[in-house]
Amino acid sequence: MMARLLLGLAGLMGAAGVALAAASAHGGDASRLAAASAMLLFHATAILGVIALLARGLLHGGIGLIAAVGFAAGAALFAGDLTLRQYAGHSLFPYAAPTGGTVMILSWLAVTLAAVVAKR
Repeated sequence: MMARLLLGLAGLMGAAGVALAAASAHGGDASRLAAASAMLLFHATAILGVIALLARGLLHGGIGLIAAVGFAAGAALFAGDLTLRQYAGHSLFPYAAPTGGTVMILSWLAVTLAAVVAKR
């Protein structure tokens, strides 16, 4: 059930990433949107990879799921904050983008841990 939810979120993140890339390419000063797009697209793909590795038993289940959820939450915070700044002129909340970035970094470290402690 959680894997299907994460796969759905990855699809939405991918779609939003492409839309933000288009907005960045066709807008004026839209460098924030390019960064938001990149984070969504990279981490949508990371979620797909983690789910596939979990299905093959190559990652520890619980830690791998935490990493995938972190990718989704971190990318949403990061991209949401940058997009809101671009279009509304204010942030989601103070330090939202760095918080999202930190969550994504911690999620990558969780993938590392999930690989090290996976059942062999």
